Amino acid sequence: MSVATEMPRILDCSVEVCSYNKDNACSAAAITMGSGPAASCTTFIPLGVRGGLDRVTAFVGACSKADCVFNDNLECSAEAVRVGADSAQCLTYQAR
Repeated sequence: MSVATEMPRILDCSVEVCSYNKDNACSAAAITMGSGPAASCTTFIPLGVRGGLDRVTAFVGACSKADCVFNDNLECSAEAVRVGADSAQCLTYQAR
Protein backbone atom coordinates (compact mmCIF):
# COMPACT_ATOMS: atom_id res chain seq x y z
CA MET A 1 0.00 0.00 0.00
CA SER A 2 1.52 3.27 -0.97
CA VAL A 3 -1.18 5.93 -0.75
CA ALA A 4 -3.69 6.84 1.94
CA THR A 5 -6.68 5.82 -0.18
CA GLU A 6 -5.36 2.23 -0.15
CA MET A 7 -4.96 2.12 3.63
CA PRO A 8 -7.75 0.45 5.64
CA ARG A 9 -10.34 2.86 6.98
CA ILE A 10 -11.39 2.83 10.60
CA LEU A 11 -15.11 2.05 10.49
CA ASP A 12 -15.78 3.02 14.08
CA CYS A 13 -14.21 3.50 17.48
CA SER A 14 -16.16 2.93 20.67
CA VAL A 15 -13.39 4.15 23.01
CA GLU A 16 -15.15 7.23 24.36
CA VAL A 17 -12.22 8.40 26.52
CA CYS A 18 -9.86 8.75 23.53
CA SER A 19 -9.05 12.32 22.50
CA TYR A 20 -9.49 11.37 18.83
CA ASN A 21 -12.99 9.94 19.26
CA LYS A 22 -15.70 12.12 17.71
CA ASP A 23 -19.15 10.54 17.93
CA ASN A 24 -17.75 6.99 17.87
CA ALA A 25 -15.48 7.72 14.93
CA CYS A 26 -11.73 8.30 14.83
CA SER A 27 -10.52 11.76 13.85
CA ALA A 28 -6.77 10.96 13.79
CA ALA A 29 -5.27 11.11 10.31
CA ALA A 30 -3.89 7.61 10.82
CA ILE A 31 -3.40 5.21 13.72
CA THR A 32 -0.81 2.60 14.59
CA MET A 33 -1.76 -0.80 15.96
CA GLY A 34 0.71 -2.09 18.55
CA SER A 35 2.29 -5.46 19.11
CA GLY A 36 1.00 -6.07 22.64
CA PRO A 37 -1.21 -9.03 23.53
CA ALA A 38 -4.43 -7.12 22.82
CA ALA A 39 -3.46 -5.54 19.45
CA SER A 40 -4.20 -2.11 20.87
CA CYS A 41 -4.22 1.25 19.12
CA THR A 42 -1.03 3.02 20.19
CA THR A 43 -2.42 6.35 18.96
CA PHE A 44 -4.97 6.22 21.80
CA ILE A 45 -4.70 9.29 24.05
CA PRO A 46 -6.95 9.38 27.15
CA LEU A 47 -7.02 13.14 27.72
CA GLY A 48 -9.89 15.51 28.44
CA VAL A 49 -8.94 17.65 25.45
CA ARG A 50 -10.14 16.72 21.96
CA GLY A 51 -7.73 16.45 19.05
CA GLY A 52 -7.61 15.30 15.47
CA LEU A 53 -8.95 16.47 12.17
CA ASP A 54 -12.16 18.40 11.62
CA ARG A 55 -13.48 15.58 9.47
CA VAL A 56 -13.45 11.89 10.32
CA THR A 57 -11.32 10.05 7.74
CA ALA A 58 -8.96 7.92 9.81
CA PHE A 59 -6.86 5.09 8.40
CA VAL A 60 -4.58 2.40 9.81
CA GLY A 61 -1.09 3.68 9.03
CA ALA A 62 0.94 0.80 10.49
CA CYS A 63 0.57 -2.45 12.39
CA SER A 64 3.24 -4.18 14.43
CA LYS A 65 1.01 -7.09 15.49
CA ALA A 66 3.04 -9.74 13.61
CA ASP A 67 0.70 -12.65 14.35
CA CYS A 68 -2.37 -11.02 12.75
CA VAL A 69 -3.61 -12.50 9.47
CA PHE A 70 -4.03 -8.97 8.11
CA ASN A 71 -0.41 -7.91 8.80
CA ASP A 72 1.44 -7.72 5.49
CA ASN A 73 4.96 -6.34 5.96
CA LEU A 74 3.81 -4.18 8.92
CA GLU A 75 0.88 -2.81 6.90
CA CYS A 76 -2.75 -3.68 7.58
CA SER A 77 -4.35 -5.50 4.66
CA ALA A 78 -7.87 -5.64 6.12
CA GLU A 79 -10.54 -3.84 4.13
CA ALA A 80 -11.43 -1.82 7.23
CA VAL A 81 -11.01 -2.07 11.01
CA ARG A 82 -13.00 -1.45 14.15
CA VAL A 83 -11.46 -0.19 17.39
CA GLY A 84 -13.08 -0.65 20.79
CA ALA A 85 -12.98 -2.00 24.34
CA ASP A 86 -11.48 -0.05 27.23
CA SER A 87 -7.91 -0.30 25.96
CA ALA A 88 -8.54 0.69 22.31
CA GLN A 89 -8.19 -2.83 20.96
CA CYS A 90 -8.30 -3.67 17.28
CA LEU A 91 -11.56 -5.62 17.08
CA THR A 92 -10.67 -6.75 13.54
CA TYR A 93 -7.52 -8.55 14.75
CA GLN A 94 -7.36 -12.27 13.90
CA ALA A 95 -4.49 -14.51 14.98
CA ARG A 96 -2.73 -16.59 12.32
